[in-house]
Amino acid sequence: MDKKLKTYTLQNYRTIPQISALKESDIEAIEVVGRVLPFKTNNYVVNELIDWTRTDDDPIFTLNFPRREMLEKKHYLTVKKMLDEGVDKATFDRKIHEIRLELNPNPAGQEHNVPTLDAVKLKGIQHKYPETVLFFPSQGQTCHAYCTFCFRWPQFSGMSGLKFAMKEADLLLKYLKVHRQVSDVLFTGGDPMTMSASVLSAYIEPLLEPGFEHIHTIRIGTKSLAYWPYRYLSDPDSEQIIALFNKVIAAGKNLSIQAHFNHPTELSTDAVQQAIKAIRATGAQIRTQSPLLKHINDKPELWAEMWRKQVDLGCIPYYMFVARDTGSKAYFELPLEKCWQIFRRAYRQVSGLCRTVRGPSMSDHPGKIQILGVQEVKGEKVFVLRFIQGRNPAWVHIPFFAKYDPKATWFNQLKPAFDEEKFFFEQKPPKDMGSKPFLFE
Repeated sequence: MDKKLKTYTLQNYRTIPQISALKESDIEAIEVVGRVLPFKTNNYVVNELIDWTRTDDDPIFTLNFPRREMLEKKHYLTVKKMLDEGVDKATFDRKIHEIRLELNPNPAGQEHNVPTLDAVKLKGIQHKYPETVLFFPSQGQTCHAYCTFCFRWPQFSGMSGLKFAMKEADLLLKYLKVHRQVSDVLFTGGDPMTMSASVLSAYIEPLLEPGFEHIHTIRIGTKSLAYWPYRYLSDPDSEQIIALFNKVIAAGKNLSIQAHFNHPTELSTDAVQQAIKAIRATGAQIRTQSPLLKHINDKPELWAEMWRKQVDLGCIPYYMFVARDTGSKAYFELPLEKCWQIFRRAYRQVSGLCRTVRGPSMSDHPGKIQILGVQEVKGEKVFVLRFIQGRNPAWVHIPFFAKYDPKATWFNQLKPAFDEEKFFFEQKPPKDMGSKPFLFE
């Protein structure tokens, strides 16, 4: 395996030797869908993870290479027609933008999470829950490879109006000094681990200095362990990355790597296992998470296998998400009841050490909503739900009910049960629920 990163995009993917064996319809799908949804993969994924003898149903191929069904038929045919006719660039770009706007590019009202400081909107920060700030460093707004389901696909599609990114670390530090209720800072993207060690250090090391004692945990959301584990093993600055992790731990902070693994195959190589070992040796935790995806991991046995393997490697299973209602959602989404059934059937196959995982969870506008089950209450079939996190902390862990809908795939498709007009959190909160919903101003 060549340990030097080589990326493939629409411009050069035909140089991948295995591409020549694909059907012409597969090539067409890459060319068409890749004009709307971002496409990038790399030599590690291509050579170590994809089974090229079964690309029709290989999960890692599907996670990286666009398929025809990831676009609605009308959108697919529109793009193909423009490519066939060779329309001018301005016309092509305008129509692609129109199609992208129909794909819900900003799910769950992320723009409502952007705070202000001294009347300035901080576009590189999201602050939805009182104790946790998300920071989007501008140098980390890419990935080693793009997941076809990614809910942050506009970040990579040139939709600048919907891009969250910030270069100014000073504004982050100033914001954190004002908001001392914040205990956790999550570096996200894109993928912060695409940044150089020196740039990542410039963001993280100031949080280790006096004045930031209220910051207990630094989190890094990353797909790099699955898609480029050599980031921690043999990249030119891998030793500096590991040294930075050691420095965070030595300063008395918690360091949590929020690792995205979507399928057991991503845990199968010697490289990823060695990278996990190197990170854990610093004292950092690795917490794992993934959405539940049709065509990828929609079998309980796969989740049980994945959780067991993660625990064997010293990782902590953390979240099973419901696929976000954006981008190629129609291809990947599952009914909420099926999500719950897959979760519970996987959960009952594993020991208590794997049962740290929470889910199925939807990160919707009001908060992280967990599906607890489907039950009959007062003669009505209902979804039983609760908040794992909420814009108002007083909402957390209060069970509530939604009408059963066998077709629902996201929270906004559900209605309150028992003929209620609104869910409890949409009504005026009772006095014992505490303060008003959290505000960032």
